[in-house]
Amino acid sequence: MTSRVLLVSPATSVSLRQARFDDGGSLDEAGTARARAAAGSLPAAGRVAVSPGARCRETATALGLDGVPVPELAGLDVGRWRGRTLQEVGAAEPEAVGHWLTDPGCAPHGGESVQDLCARVARWLADAQAVEGRTVAVVEPEVVRAAAVDALGVPPTVFWRLDVPPLTVTELSGRAGRWNLRLGRPLAAPDAD
Repeated sequence: MTSRVLLVSPATSVSLRQARFDDGGSLDEAGTARARAAAGSLPAAGRVAVSPGARCRETATALGLDGVPVPELAGLDVGRWRGRTLQEVGAAEPEAVGHWLTDPGCAPHGGESVQDLCARVARWLADAQAVEGRTVAVVEPEVVRAAAVDALGVPPTVFWRLDVPPLTVTELSGRAGRWNLRLGRPLAAPDAD
């Protein structure tokens, strides 16, 4: 049995453009327009899952997907840093940021560690692999990173070295506990026939 999981990163938002830790904000106008233009570009899926955050829910809606929010696919909990820019946090807590970016087991912000996020996403992927057919999930970029870490069997120290552009698809296909990975295909308007 082969399972397929298509992870779609959300469209752009003001927070993303400002390098702000997710603050629950909505997509910006350009992001919404790009997602609407790409509606119909994904193959049919047996299941559609969505990170609970606003920009993932809004991206799914703009893509024409009726997804179920899945708490296990929530973005990285950055605790007290939520809503602040990386620049602000780096100026106020440079040692904490440096430690956080180099040690996947630490969470100086009082939230979740990268290592914990990777473990949470790995558990969800193991469950997803037990389901035949295709799953489409609109998820935060850090969930895509965590899925790639798990699929490739690399240590969580690789997490920050993976870039996930907005409105791209990362595809995992696999069976028997092994995933293959196709990275970052941009979503675009479907071809007109």
